[in-house]
Amino acid sequence: MLWYRGAPFDTERLFCYDGTDMKSSIHPQDYRLVVFSDEQAGFSFLTRSTAQSSETIKWEDGNEYPLIKVHVSSASHPFFTGEEKIIDTEGRVDRFEARRKAAEELRHQMAAKAKKQNARKAQKTEK
Repeated sequence: MLWYRGAPFDTERLFCYDGTDMKSSIHPQDYRLVVFSDEQAGFSFLTRSTAQSSETIKWEDGNEYPLIKVHVSSASHPFFTGEEKIIDTEGRVDRFEARRKAAEELRHQMAAKAKKQNARKAQKTEK
């Protein structure tokens, strides 16, 4: 028995887990090999899954496996590829860009105005 943050910690239970704490009959038992195919990237991978499909595909090892077609995977998702894709159906990006440009123009105008005022103050103090 170890102590963790002032409370006893049962290492026997942690390292000798027998699986009796899980609910029975709610976890799938029919895992099988399935091919997932990314339609956009043309990328496929073989893994275990419970997903059902009526389509099959012959894999690189010569065996036939069920085929699950997906639209996005790590091969085509912008987070993993590093590409920036903006899908804007309501014009939110355009409105944001317009506000950003207007704010930048206002910043430049205010900076020019402040520069003129500082120049005038400098001229007045020289006289």
